[in-house]
Amino acid sequence: MKKLIAGNWKMNGSLAANEALVKAMLSSLGGVGTAADMALCAPAPYLAQLQTLLQGSPIVWGAQDVSAHEQGAYTGEVSAAMLRDFACRYVIVGHSERRQYHGETDALVAAKAQRALALGITPIVCVGETLAEREADQTEAVVKRQLAAVIHAVAHCTSEIVVAYEPVWAIGTGKTATPEMAQHVHAVLRAQLAAATQHPERVHILYGGSMNAVNAASLLAQPDIDGGLIGGASLKAADFLQIVVSAR
Repeated sequence: MKKLIAGNWKMNGSLAANEALVKAMLSSLGGVGTAADMALCAPAPYLAQLQTLLQGSPIVWGAQDVSAHEQGAYTGEVSAAMLRDFACRYVIVGHSERRQYHGETDALVAAKAQRALALGITPIVCVGETLAEREADQTEAVVKRQLAAVIHAVAHCTSEIVVAYEPVWAIGTGKTATPEMAQHVHAVLRAQLAAATQHPERVHILYGGSMNAVNAASLLAQPDIDGGLIGGASLKAADFLQIVVSAR
């Protein structure tokens, strides 16, 4: 299974900046080859632009959130059907920023994952502990609880999700879990998936805590780290592609 390197632009970008970034990535892909599968997850207003820029390229695209509702009076929400209209391959659900700033619960995240799968979009399910939870030795309990909610909701489709472990204390802080720390949690998640599906090997488990061009190789060398969910480094073409090269 190839590793998956997925960029999360968060709330960044403009029409001009996006075009320059994507064109820079595409122009340099010759030196990268197909070392890993690649995806870019952009704010919803730019999905049409990504569809135009990336169509026919090795890079697929996705969204950063999706509604748990099919349709209706939910002002400001974006449905899975709408994302499918723009040929999204992935959608991030349960990112720690959504959990922290928007109060998203495990149950809501699970419902979003279920809705995405129903429309043929692969959810990138984020799990991770805060610094207080890590210091209280609650890391395993927290990530297992978060993933269990999704497994319960999607049932036999568990092998079709992507999981991203993102220690909250290492997101946007410049801090990174050591490769050994990250591997330990990834192994815990792998065991949980193995108990829930006959095909745990199909599930990419990504690391999502400040992976960058410098630390990517050591993290991606770990046996249960199947790729990265890349924040700030995905806004720089050279850095993102260096991470892809590190996935070889």
